[in-house]
Amino acid sequence: MPAKSILAAVLLFAALPASAQNAAAPGNDRRAAIDKLLGALKSAPSEEIAGPLEQQIRQLWLNSGTPAVTLLMSRGLREMKADANQDAIEDFSAAITLDPTLAEAYHQRAIARYHAGDAQGAFADIQATLQREPRSFAAFQTLSAIAEARKDWKGAYTAWQKVLEIDPKAPGGQERLKDLRRHALGEEA
Repeated sequence: MPAKSILAAVLLFAALPASAQNAAAPGNDRRAAIDKLLGALKSAPSEEIAGPLEQQIRQLWLNSGTPAVTLLMSRGLREMKADANQDAIEDFSAAITLDPTLAEAYHQRAIARYHAGDAQGAFADIQATLQREPRSFAAFQTLSAIAEARKDWKGAYTAWQKVLEIDPKAPGGQERLKDLRRHALGEEA
């Protein structure tokens, strides 16, 4: 995928209207908990506080489906750890079939697809993730990592800026931003 495409995608997601940012969720309680945690994450005073908040949010995103979907997600994660990316893709795809609103299923499938060598599929899944959950700092982290691996420094930098808009105290976030800025713009900032 051309570098301009990654940068354009990040800019597109940044321009989503507020109504798209509050897409339908399986449960109001889960949505309320995520909203509360994301608010706390945005105002976290330190990296030490932000880290556990990130983990809680990621767990809520991972375990948001029915028991069957949660089982498929767990299997997919185990398969990715074992480098069985094709099997993981199948499990995440099955989870998406059962619950097409589950943003984290698309995100995890994006990671598996990228590791399997399918950058186009990974990028499409990142788009699907961000359409369903525009506040997915994890998806922007993945997008930044993919762009960096492709030496698309501007795309990586722009995606990481989105991470820090959502999670200003992301552990190691400011150092990473400086490094990406240096690569992208040739500046120390």
